[in-house]
Order: sequence, then C-alpha cells, then structure tokens
Amino acid sequence: MVGDFAPNSFAQFKPRRKGDVAVVLLSGGLDSATVLALVKNLGYSTYALSFRYGQRHSSELIAAEKIAQQYDLARHEIIDLDLSKFGGSALTDIHIDVPVNQLGTTAQSTITYVPARNTIMLSCALGWMEALGAADIFFGANAVDYSGYPDCRPDYVRSFEQLANLATRIGVEERSVRVHAPIIALNKAEIIHTGSSLGVNFSLTVSCYQANHEGLACGLCESCRLRREGFNQAGVSDPTRYLKP
Repeated sequence: MVGDFAPNSFAQFKPRRKGDVAVVLLSGGLDSATVLALVKNLGYSTYALSFRYGQRHSSELIAAEKIAQQYDLARHEIIDLDLSKFGGSALTDIHIDVPVNQLGTTAQSTITYVPARNTIMLSCALGWMEALGAADIFFGANAVDYSGYPDCRPDYVRSFEQLANLATRIGVEERSVRVHAPIIALNKAEIIHTGSSLGVNFSLTVSCYQANHEGLACGLCESCRLRREGFNQAGVSDPTRYLKP
C-alpha cells in the first residue's frame, strides 16, 4: 500500500550512532505526531518541543501533551512565544478571519501563513539541540499539501540546515547538524498510512485552525478539509471530532 511505513523507507534519517538525541517539533497535529512516532521508531532519544505562540486555541497544545504521554520521551517542553504581538496571520490575529470552504488558493495560504513561524521555532529547537549536545532536528514540514507556505519547501529545509552548521559550535567544531523533514514529499493519505503503520493514535491529534476549547474541529477550514480528504483517500476511518452543524 502506498505510504505504508517500512524500515528502509526512512533509512536516511536513522541515528548516526546508538543513543543519539533528536529534538522534534510537536504541534499536536497529524503531521507532527507521525514524525514523532517515526523518530521514536528509528531509535533516537527523543525530546519534543511545542509552542504556545499566540494561536487561536490551546486545544492543539493539549493534544501535544496527550501525544507526548503516549511515548517514552526524554522530555517534552512547551515554550511561550507570543507571535500574536506581530499579527499578520489569521492564526494569530483575531481581527483576521480564518477562511473556510476554500482549498489550495494562494490568498488562503497567504492569510494562514504565520510570518517566519518555522524559522523562529526551528531556531529554538536548534538552541535546545545544541544544549543537549545533539545534532538532529525533526519537523513535519510538508510541501505537497502546503505548497503555498515558503517555510515548508525542501529548499528552505536545506538552507536552514546550512545555517545550523554555520551558527552552532557543535556544527563547526564537532559534527554536522541535520535538519530532517521526513514527510515533506508525502501527500496526506501517505502520511496517514505511515502514521497508522507506526501506531499513531490520530484521535488525539488536532489539526483545525479554529478548534474549540474541547478540540472539536470546524470541518470547514483548509486544514480540516485536507485532513478529511486525506483519510478518505487513505481508506482509513477518520477519528476527528467535528462540531455538529
């Protein structure tokens, strides 16, 4: 089945030595949960990092905590970083409406893109990685479903990895830093197949841009629509809890 997890499918992301540490960005969504499960499966000592960044709801952070509890993690941290002070995105500015019943439009991608979010979060992950004496970072960037987001492109990942090797002592003096985006070329159905093969409990994840305090999804925003279509295409039962019409 396309997208099913197989050990050799992600061989390039394996630890370079036994006991290697990796820092994983964990949002509480479907993609990052799959990446976290993959990192654990590959054999890393895993540290997960989430952010309270001024997003519209806290339910995704509650989800991140529940997901983290499912795994034997070395540590899970939630960092306060209020990007709502800057605004500029429907996800952090209450004066900008989250678009609904649209999919894949440039305008929509622009309005739900949070300025420099991945760069800011990866920089924090880089700091923690170096403090741990580690040299691997993982995050759930995806260029297939989110092609309108500049910080989800392969070129961006390669460029940040280059920066990481120039800007850290460990990268300059010890060993190369690796920034991994293992699901970047997978579509949503393939991510779901991979996560399912790794035992991810997708019912714990929250993807909706405007979920309520109970984590119920709107079913109308871009993220909800991509998620729903992904489960349909994967032939996997959708465990998402949606708001009643």
